[in-house]
Amino acid sequence: MEKRRCKFWLPKKNRFCANLPLHDSLFCGNHNPRSNGQWIPCPLDPSHSVLKENLDWHVKRCPLLKQVQSLTLQPFYQKGINAGRDNDDDEEEEKVEDLVAINKPGSESLDNISSEMKRRAVYGMSAPDFCKLIEKIEAVHGLICKDIRDSYKMPEACNVWMKREIDRKLPFQEKHVMQQASILGNLEEFGVLKNAIGREQCDCEEASEDEKNGVSAVVEFGAGRGYLTQMLADCYGIKRVFLVERKSYKLKADRSLRQKESLILERLRIDIEDLNLNAVESLRGSPYLAIGKHLCGPATDLTLRCCLAEHFSQDSVEHCSANRNLRGLAIATCCHHLCQWKHYTSKKYLSHLGITKEEFHAITWFTSWAVDADHGSDLPEVPDVKLHLESIENKECGGDASGVEDIVRNMKAVERAVLGFMCKQIIDMGRLMWVKECGLETEFVKYVPSSISPENHLLIARHTNQF
Repeated sequence: MEKRRCKFWLPKKNRFCANLPLHDSLFCGNHNPRSNGQWIPCPLDPSHSVLKENLDWHVKRCPLLKQVQSLTLQPFYQKGINAGRDNDDDEEEEKVEDLVAINKPGSESLDNISSEMKRRAVYGMSAPDFCKLIEKIEAVHGLICKDIRDSYKMPEACNVWMKREIDRKLPFQEKHVMQQASILGNLEEFGVLKNAIGREQCDCEEASEDEKNGVSAVVEFGAGRGYLTQMLADCYGIKRVFLVERKSYKLKADRSLRQKESLILERLRIDIEDLNLNAVESLRGSPYLAIGKHLCGPATDLTLRCCLAEHFSQDSVEHCSANRNLRGLAIATCCHHLCQWKHYTSKKYLSHLGITKEEFHAITWFTSWAVDADHGSDLPEVPDVKLHLESIENKECGGDASGVEDIVRNMKAVERAVLGFMCKQIIDMGRLMWVKECGLETEFVKYVPSSISPENHLLIARHTNQF
């Protein structure tokens, strides 16, 4: 007797699906038509959805349940410790907002403003207000974004990767290798890492790992598969590795790293928002370097707070200080359109510059325009940028346009990209000022050309009294 098969036709394979159908359907679970009921994200794993009426049943059987239960028992898990607050000066207002959100089932969190909500808010502005916002962005950018320099590095220590003298089984994409090498090269130039010559000068029996390498451990945030740390271990001799990543990945660098003699690897599968780094027993008291390549949106703010914030004291105000074990950090930022006011570290600084919470949301939405243009060649420099934005103001804000949506539609791609990059730099320079307030020496550089990656800005910092 022929086995029953799912009746969903796969045109690319020119056959029916090979899975077994559900007992009361012609289709398998993957292709069974969804009911008309309300589907909501699973609270344990938002990557999949469930019917609202099945939610109670599902959360008891979700495959992620055991992992979540195990995570909550870890000493370094502290729910929302790095999340920040919507208003640092008004705890009561936030409590009221939280209660409102809780009492509206299925409503979107008041703290999480989606891109669609940001777009509607921008399009709802009057044309004069929109043009005033552009003028403010241009003025703030000119005030605080003066010292961003090109710093494309290819350190000699990374030649083993560039020449492919490493394990041939490791994945090699030149654009990623160039980004990783430049991140490490900037750390070396900044004095956080020591090259082979520097390590040889400290290579004596009495010298500690900290003295030989500059740092004895590295914590990579948003590690993904971990190949930035792989290069760091291959080229700079780091012996203790902590990879922080909330997702599960195949083809990780873990296997190659574990094969290295005397290297200790620990992977922490946890959201950065919930990680109390001071409670990681195996890292406690050890000098470490914090790194991250393309930390999306608020993940950069969560990482900075994880490494530097003293969190909230009894007066409900967040304080920061230079963690005595943090030797340095390097974070390549990206996806600024995902940033949220609640998570952002430098709310007070932007507020002093006259940027409101609503304007911050608009600025984050503009950042998505930075990838609109063709990045085969770099965008114009700052003097040309002003000419672009002045043309927008003169043409569109003189009263001829019928609304903001028309103004945006009539903007050229390069004009949108220029405005997007200005907004990205404003957000990142605010972060730099927050890190500086924490007592670290900081710098913000463009670490690869736009032709390699339009997300090409790097925040680096180090202790002023450690080197």
